[in-house]
Amino acid sequence: MFISEVFTSLQGEGSLVGTPSFFIRTSGCNLRCSWCDTPYTSWKAEGRRYSVDELVNLARQSGVAHVVVTGGEPLLQREIGLLTGALREAGLHLTVETAGTLAPAFDCDLLSLSPKTENSDPAGRWAVRHRRLRSELACARDLLKRFPEHQLKFVVRGAEDMSEILRLLSLMPPIDPWRILLMPEGRSAEEVAEKAGGVAVLCAKHGFRYTPRLHLDLFGGGRGV
Repeated sequence: MFISEVFTSLQGEGSLVGTPSFFIRTSGCNLRCSWCDTPYTSWKAEGRRYSVDELVNLARQSGVAHVVVTGGEPLLQREIGLLTGALREAGLHLTVETAGTLAPAFDCDLLSLSPKTENSDPAGRWAVRHRRLRSELACARDLLKRFPEHQLKFVVRGAEDMSEILRLLSLMPPIDPWRILLMPEGRSAEEVAEKAGGVAVLCAKHGFRYTPRLHLDLFGGGRGV
């Protein structure tokens, strides 16, 4: 598998925020989000090859019980089903983070689905392809039906994003509001803090959950956090 990095840290986002976790960050993505905070897995994919056995052994040796497979877009990896099956067979609790533009066979205990909105659209030659891929919801709907333990995580810049988020949700299977998380956009703790209050107000208004970017608060941006 083409992997950008592996490391142990705290889960920084979502319903398991603060949980000690072993991260397997795959490299390569079929989207090009304008605000991507891991360009080394997307715009300029970097990394090296690991076998599934290597990754499972590293996860076991980490000493934590929770594994996060993220990216980039982990569902691009041909071996994703083998990896996720082996991690769960090893008795590890597994979160898979995906934009939901693909729906191969894989396992997880928590599906963390992050549909992208217009605020992610890049300029330049990738714009049309990015918009086309993020707008196709068939795979996302399929994943939500397959994995009853799920969360939807939206990156929010401000109130102007809510009409599109509500429209996307109307096209999904029925979802409990507490499974819908709004997260302030930003590459640094300072940028997130500027938007946090407004996003919290939106959560209260719509009955959704607010998720921080805890890793930015604790460790700053960069790799291995």
